[in-house]
Amino acid sequence: MPIINRAAELAVDAAAWRRDLHQHPELLFDVHRTAGVVAQKLKEFGCDEVVTGIGRTGVVGVIKGRKTASGKVIGMRADMDALPITEITGAAHASTVPGKMHACGHDGHTAMLLGAARVIADRAQFSGTLNLIFQPAEEFGRIDSCATRMMNDGLFEKYPCDAIFAMHNMPGIPQGRLVFRKGPMMAASDKVIITLDGKGGHGAAPHKAVDPVVAAASLVMALQTVVSRNVDPIEAAVVTVGVLQAGSANNFIPQSARLELTVRTFLPDVRELVERRITEISHAQAQSFGVTAQVDYQRGYAALVNAPAETDFAREVAVELVGTERVVPEGIPLAGSEDFAFMLEKRPGCYLLIGNGDGSGPNGCMVHNPGFDFNDENVPIGAAYWTLLAERFLAA
Repeated sequence: MPIINRAAELAVDAAAWRRDLHQHPELLFDVHRTAGVVAQKLKEFGCDEVVTGIGRTGVVGVIKGRKTASGKVIGMRADMDALPITEITGAAHASTVPGKMHACGHDGHTAMLLGAARVIADRAQFSGTLNLIFQPAEEFGRIDSCATRMMNDGLFEKYPCDAIFAMHNMPGIPQGRLVFRKGPMMAASDKVIITLDGKGGHGAAPHKAVDPVVAAASLVMALQTVVSRNVDPIEAAVVTVGVLQAGSANNFIPQSARLELTVRTFLPDVRELVERRITEISHAQAQSFGVTAQVDYQRGYAALVNAPAETDFAREVAVELVGTERVVPEGIPLAGSEDFAFMLEKRPGCYLLIGNGDGSGPNGCMVHNPGFDFNDENVPIGAAYWTLLAERFLAA
């Protein structure tokens, strides 16, 4: 039976798995129920090995091909964690946990890979080995993310991968369309905390104080020049001041002001340049206003860089599955970030997007929004894609 037909037969079951996960969202590393459901289903499907507790709550399922072993190994990764957001979709399968919801579609990513596991375990029409990696805490946002922790737990030593792949849904793109890009596809993400210390005083006597608020206001404007005047206009970067806090009353000058920034870059040299200029400008601006600056520059996720050969291969599989009209061969880079980048630093591979829908409903709503919902029509397509990718990669 063709792979797409076999995956389509699982559509109802896979959608039910996805909706169950959606109703029971869990955050970061505390995905105990989700990991338990994943591990149980992998065992039911007949995986040769199922291991839990990698990177605290990560799960790995291993399927060995029935043909003559080639020694090749492919890894496929799905994320499992939700977000601390209150859902407003009104769907029958909406979150039952107050203040938590799957607002990024990780429930769908998990269901797609589970669907593939079921089809692949039934068929096993390949040689070599498939490692199914289910990761918690993708939304952690720090350099010690769960991708890093799973690797520190020996992920690639215990379950070596010649190449590794992952898929993420993307609202605003027609449902089921598959999008690829060689090289940098998603940005590095850094957090910066800048504290300006002055001298507090009465608002009616500013000459007797050293005002950090004025310095902070000037610094916000000066930071806009980092991208516009320091970064090569052919390259891309984002410097956003998301937090500016100072004072608690209108009639006194506070002792300090605090800024928090998010910084996005795609290339290592641009990342270094932006960090240097933010630090220099912060201290120079502070000095010009007579205050002092403390700059806490925190490196977050690395830029996600797709390997050329693996991306070409992944794209060819997509064309075989859904046709050229439903494949975007070279999409635009995204300024969002993703900790699969750390896995791609250790193993070659490809991260691709699947369109969640371009309408105005929950499927077209942007991720990290309380009105978002994963498109269940993508579950069989994703499962079929993962199945074909594994079989082509591990062909005898």
